Amino acid sequence: MTLKACKKEEKMDRGFQKKFKFEGSINVLTQMMVDPAATEKKGGAKNLPLRRGEILDVIQFTNQEQILCRNGQRKYGYVPRAVMLPL
Repeated sequence: MTLKACKKEEKMDRGFQKKFKFEGSINVLTQMMVDPAATEKKGGAKNLPLRRGEILDVIQFTNQEQILCRNGQRKYGYVPRAVMLPL
């Protein structure tokens, strides 16, 4: 990984921590897959866009309805638990 890419990732991570008021280091708890039968959705202000079959890194289990996740493009957001499947 180049220095430029590393700094870009650090900047994205700091932006995530500020936007979601996330304290501490960012650790991936597990990976989950978006249900292939789910409808694709565009992301909102704090919601992650959903694509069928996409594998997401779970950062935090926030409540009974949503999970804080990161996708392959290192974008962060909330995802409904109802559309997530364990790997």
